[in-house]
Amino acid sequence: MPPRWPRKPDRADPDYRRLDDRMNFAIHVAIFALFNSGMWFFRTLKYADWQWSYLMTGIWGAILLGHAIYVFAIADYSPLPAKDTGTKK
Repeated sequence: MPPRWPRKPDRADPDYRRLDDRMNFAIHVAIFALFNSGMWFFRTLKYADWQWSYLMTGIWGAILLGHAIYVFAIADYSPLPAKDTGTKK
């Protein structure tokens, strides 16, 4: 069941930004796991001799770690300032 948001979704809402960033991170983890498990499955069964699989997993794992550090430690979810619409009376 997908998460329900109690109000209109808006990137200016700090709680919505936090949830959106964490869901994007979860998708990143799922794609990493899917791709790498398939790659290592075929490599382990000797169907493919991919020498680049170590490098690919290492680089992508480092990017995933950086994404995790950003989402869980660095990201600032404080309220955004109100937009100025530019209309004057």
